[in-house]
Amino acid sequence: MRDAAREQFEKVRHRYFRLPPAVRRVLFACVLIGSVGVGAAMGWDLLQTFFVTLILLGFVALALRFPRAAATAVVLAGWAVAVSLIDQLFPPGSMVPTLLLVLAVPVAAAAHLIRWVPPWITVLMALVPAGALAAALAPVSDGIALWAAYGAAAAVLLYRFVQARRARAHLVAEEPVRVRARETQQGRPQQADRNAPPPPISVEEALAELENMIGLLPVKEQVRSIAASIEASRLRAEAGYPADRPTRHFVFVGPPGTGKTSVARSVAKIFYAFGLLETPYVVEAQRADLVGEFLGATAIKTNELVDRALGGVLFIDEAYSLVNSSEGQPDRFGAEAVQTLLKRAEDDREHLIIILAGYEQEMTSFLASNPGLSSRFATRVRFPSYSPAELLEITDLLQRRRGDSLAPEARPALLGLFEDVQRRGLVDELGNARFVRSLVEAAAQARDVRVVGAGGTPSTADLTTTTVADVTKAFNELTARFRGYQATPTLEEALADLDRMAGLEPVKRQVHAIAAQLQVARMRQERGLPTPPQMRHFVFAGPPGTGKTTVARILGRIFAALGLLARPDVVEGQRADLVGQHLGATAIKTNELVDRALGGVLFIDEAYSLVNPGYSGGDAFGAEAVQTLLKRAEDDRDRLVIVLAGYEREMDRFLSTNPGLSSRFNQRVAFPSYAPQELAEIAILLAERSGDHFDEAAKADLDEVFTWVCQERLIDGLGNGRFARSLFERAAMRRDVRLAALGNTASESELTTITSDDVRAAVDELSGR
Repeated sequence: MRDAAREQFEKVRHRYFRLPPAVRRVLFACVLIGSVGVGAAMGWDLLQTFFVTLILLGFVALALRFPRAAATAVVLAGWAVAVSLIDQLFPPGSMVPTLLLVLAVPVAAAAHLIRWVPPWITVLMALVPAGALAAALAPVSDGIALWAAYGAAAAVLLYRFVQARRARAHLVAEEPVRVRARETQQGRPQQADRNAPPPPISVEEALAELENMIGLLPVKEQVRSIAASIEASRLRAEAGYPADRPTRHFVFVGPPGTGKTSVARSVAKIFYAFGLLETPYVVEAQRADLVGEFLGATAIKTNELVDRALGGVLFIDEAYSLVNSSEGQPDRFGAEAVQTLLKRAEDDREHLIIILAGYEQEMTSFLASNPGLSSRFATRVRFPSYSPAELLEITDLLQRRRGDSLAPEARPALLGLFEDVQRRGLVDELGNARFVRSLVEAAAQARDVRVVGAGGTPSTADLTTTTVADVTKAFNELTARFRGYQATPTLEEALADLDRMAGLEPVKRQVHAIAAQLQVARMRQERGLPTPPQMRHFVFAGPPGTGKTTVARILGRIFAALGLLARPDVVEGQRADLVGQHLGATAIKTNELVDRALGGVLFIDEAYSLVNPGYSGGDAFGAEAVQTLLKRAEDDRDRLVIVLAGYEREMDRFLSTNPGLSSRFNQRVAFPSYAPQELAEIAILLAERSGDHFDEAAKADLDEVFTWVCQERLIDGLGNGRFARSLFERAAMRRDVRLAALGNTASESELTTITSDDVRAAVDELSGR
């Protein structure tokens, strides 16, 4: 019965810690509000109901997080009741009951410092004889009763300390000590230090080191839960109950520079503090440290690495590189390393913790490649990217370590740069904290160059203060490898450019709706609400010259403004840019095009030309390009927007040739042909941008020409907006030819005015007359 109750309690704790902290707070608030409501309905004292419920909720939270402390709190509450009864045995005004009540504080503190024995039992064993002696000696003397109580409590604490030492010695004697680990990050220990015992570390110190790390709140929460489970297992074992073995191997997933190695060191210290590891050291490795140059050598190399890590933690970064099948051939060397690692992970699980780390998507594929990996490495710890505020906090920390400081005006400027990096989705690609470290070093170098170049004798403040100019210079240098790194447009600016386009009213409405949907999705995600997958790939269907390329550029700016793309750039391509001259070359060519577009928009015009039904036996080259494009559209959906454009009827046939096309490109934007007044507006806008204008007669001619070509349904063949551009350019050229014949006598007005004769001459030229 007792075992079942304990097991049920552990299940409740496990489910409790799996809830996000915000959900827990909301749950406690609901219980508190509900109890006050019940109290109001039952006619209870509301203030008393509120505080009683608050105390009970606090006790529940304490019991779930620290069961030992909660048990001690129950014992202390019982002691307070016992002292109130003993108080009646002493004369009025005696200080003995108060001092007896105070006795509980040092007893509880000492009990929690004595490890390897349950503290609440220690408190109970100390206070029971103290209370009994105080009650028995109360009629004799107040002083004797008090001293006897304190002496009895001290004697019990000493006895429990001796018991704890014996329990520790017994547990240590049960396991052979095999200390071969090395700490590689801060240098390997010297030979003289290998046999030296590791420094003593308490659980509180190990957890405090983790808590002092910047950010990583979900990681800290998960590691605290692991530590609580280890402590619960230890208490069950000490009480004689069966206890599961604590988690031994982990998978750390997340972008680079998010503290995975640092947390691995904290995990090593936590397990060492609990006595589950012989040393707190971490051995770091990558594929080259496990894989040999020939079959058979890999197993030897992997075993030697594991032997060096025995007693501590083996941390393997970019573990997914152990399975490398990029050339279509199985990686026998990597498979041998994985098999050897799995065997040692099981055989030495009592003396070793293995942590596999890497990007989440790659690690998921890696773990799925071998059933043994997913079963032995079942605990996954996800590392989030750092926020701009956390990056600024890391900057301050690194600056303090260097003895430097940021100028007051540099802090908001640097925060703005970090926010821009996050908006573009570049923080992971730059390396999170690694980027901050590089930025601090580059800014310090820029400051030194500036100070030395200024001449004279610089002050201490000059040598240690980093200014806005230093930070900006370093930032620009480090981000120069990202093409087109300019100020990110705002959503309002992008939509304003869309609204300024002539015509396309249904397109404008649809793009506004897309922007609104993406904006709401981002707000939901920021608040932790469920967010459905958002559209990332589009089909622009319509006749030529209707602004598809221009709208694609605006769409790229919208995605960049919302932080869904790293930059607003558009890479344009056609069939020739994707299809190679032989099978196999097409995939390479398509992948190269997609790689150039990563972080922005890939716009493929006349996309239907990728599938050419005129080829006998099918278009194998185009099919290869489509398959490669579909794979990249799915694999890189968080870093790329693809727009397929073309005539509506041809695009319908193209999308029906492959189910993957219709499913991944399910957002269609239909571009209508321009109306006569919209074409005239385009011509007038083009003239204004060039510093020209049409006179009234010329405007009437524009209306007449555009009305006629639209009524005759010639506008799509002429290219819609392209025809309006051509007409303006030809009319401006005819104006220039006419004025050149006049010499220098032309006025400023004549130089910028396009007349009816110019328009009519342009129409004649374009019509071939």
